[in-house]
Amino acid sequence: MNDLRSGVVLQPVDDPAAFAAMTGEVEELGFDILWLTDSSLHARNCYAYLTLAAGQSSRLLLGTAVTNPLTRHPGITAAAIATVDEISGGRAVLGIGAGDRPLQALGLRPSSLGLLENSVSAIRALWGGRDVDTDAGEFVLRAAHLRFTARPGIPVFISASGPRTLELAGRVADGVILLVGLFPEAVRWAIEQVQRGANTNGDRGGTAGGAPEARRPHIAVFAYGAVDDDRARGLDQARSIAAWFPQTAPMICQLAGLGDDVVDQVRRAYRGGEFQEASQAAKLLPDDFVRKVALAGDCADARERIEAVLGAGADSVHVFPLGAHRMATVRAFARCWREVTGQR
Repeated sequence: MNDLRSGVVLQPVDDPAAFAAMTGEVEELGFDILWLTDSSLHARNCYAYLTLAAGQSSRLLLGTAVTNPLTRHPGITAAAIATVDEISGGRAVLGIGAGDRPLQALGLRPSSLGLLENSVSAIRALWGGRDVDTDAGEFVLRAAHLRFTARPGIPVFISASGPRTLELAGRVADGVILLVGLFPEAVRWAIEQVQRGANTNGDRGGTAGGAPEARRPHIAVFAYGAVDDDRARGLDQARSIAAWFPQTAPMICQLAGLGDDVVDQVRRAYRGGEFQEASQAAKLLPDDFVRKVALAGDCADARERIEAVLGAGADSVHVFPLGAHRMATVRAFARCWREVTGQR
């Protein structure tokens, strides 16, 4: 995964023909990875669409962004992403996390960190061709094994915004998907938590005390928002994601200097559902906060956010386009990325 530089995150909300065309364009624009959300009832099935994407691309890595250990048994997830990996010729990435607000429609709450860690361990064991016997409480595997050969080294990325999940990801994951906004204070803080986890992992050479820092996982920052020549329109289309932070990532609000009174107001106005359903609550947030946590404006704003994230230590940035003109944002981001990095 060392060559992973930039990516696109899409919700499978488009019809199959439109999605196939989008996949081809994402690859043509030079992105390295296409992530698809696993959003329960809010979108089409991500594994079906990852399979479709595998046939429409030859180079793109293909990942879930992200699945969870609640809506699918970890054994089913192991088989599903291994199948995508086989179909795509070894291009799959498993993105997994504790789950988010779409779980509420299924009567579920985000998983515990213990369940998340046990799931990753079981999935890797199954990929490794082992017989797995485990009773993790929330799931059970009895003499379980895959009846086809999977690639043992399929990368596992854990999504995180809070300190405990960031530390877990640093300890067990190949990569970390940061959902912490796009300002340097938050990215540096998150990387510190990831590094702390990496330092506790003997497999990576980490030790306690004054030993050198261990090699940490790849840091992938997700950049939600819109890039538009009309700066005000870009800000407006990106605003809804900003309401997610007071509800789910209060530490990021603190680092951004958002007042507790505003945080409380947003929490009362936005209690559930996907972030697109938070448009009214998001109106309570000041513009400067929205620009800190999202791509929210024109290409100059996007370049500033990309530079800030990379300067704070991120290894890659992945655009999650919002609004009515998502592919226009993807194209603009690709252009801004080239201007900042000099890469295609």
